[in-house]
Amino acid sequence: MRIENIELRRAHIPLVRPFRTSFGTSTEREVTIVRVTTANAEGWAECAAESSPLYSSEFLDASDLVIRDHLIPRLQALGDRLTAEQVARALEPVKGHMMSKAVLETAILDAQLKETGVSFGGYLGAVHDTVPAGVSVGIMDSIDELLDAVGGYLAEGYLRIKLKIEPGWDLEPVRAVRERFGDEMLLQVDANTAYTLADARHLARLDPFDLLLMEQPMKEDDMLGHANLARLITTPICLDESIESARDAATAITLGACSIINVKPARVGGYLEARRIHDVAAAHGVPVWCGGMLETGIGRAANVALAGLPNFVLPGDTSASNRYYAQDLTAPFVLEDGHLRVPTGPGIGVEVLPDVLADVTSAVTNLTF
Repeated sequence: MRIENIELRRAHIPLVRPFRTSFGTSTEREVTIVRVTTANAEGWAECAAESSPLYSSEFLDASDLVIRDHLIPRLQALGDRLTAEQVARALEPVKGHMMSKAVLETAILDAQLKETGVSFGGYLGAVHDTVPAGVSVGIMDSIDELLDAVGGYLAEGYLRIKLKIEPGWDLEPVRAVRERFGDEMLLQVDANTAYTLADARHLARLDPFDLLLMEQPMKEDDMLGHANLARLITTPICLDESIESARDAATAITLGACSIINVKPARVGGYLEARRIHDVAAAHGVPVWCGGMLETGIGRAANVALAGLPNFVLPGDTSASNRYYAQDLTAPFVLEDGHLRVPTGPGIGVEVLPDVLADVTSAVTNLTF
């Protein structure tokens, strides 16, 4: 496959409501959209890096730079021999920058699959036509506001609720939601690294609420701490930020640091490594689910395809488009009986809306390949 051009497009897309986590509050999604052009196809992907290095060490301005100055030249060296399957190895000498690598691999894979008429789901090995959808609920100003939000999402049909937590916003919100909506509702929490092992006794007070899982309670590099915490609480621990590769997944499982894994393709360098994590977890009997990074329809399409693989047995953060955006960059993903439909068209299976993208674009960089 011969690439002719790679376009980096910075976009700013308003969120329908502020989204607060232990890292901070977002009111818009600032994102770099990558378009790969070949003689016969266009491939699209979005970079999951945020504008500030809070969720991870990556951030958008640095991502654009490393893509332009360090990653693309290594892909150019492959010439006509370039395929999506070669991207990770070609970029391996560049340390880290997994989200930057992921967006290039994904856009190239999208173009490649469109040229061959294969869908993302078909290529990755999806076995489901639809996937169950959960929703992530941010930290709010009051319990009443939280209960109203959760009630609204349940009324829309979401099958699982995830509450963001942090010290000072954990026991009472969880108790209030469980008491209001009952024990049958699938409920989990996400700490985004906000706690330490010294908080184990406090976190154990969440055990009576029969949570599906507790996601990433401690720092991403504290595998042993998570293994120790797992022995002190009964709520299953799920790792997110700690898992950047299939090797990390195997290590965490072996140490007993988690019994569930959140797979975010952008965090691990792309969908090919995400599939390897799925396979490692499946071999160990560890369930996985697909996390989210406030993706537009471009990233959501690929995530939904990944979530169609057989070991994605828990509802993911694969929410409908209107959870975050009044106007998505593609035709909206719509909740159907608590599920999203896996796209079946070539590549990611959705078309980018050019006028909508143009309206939210602040800068464009074209790199002749």
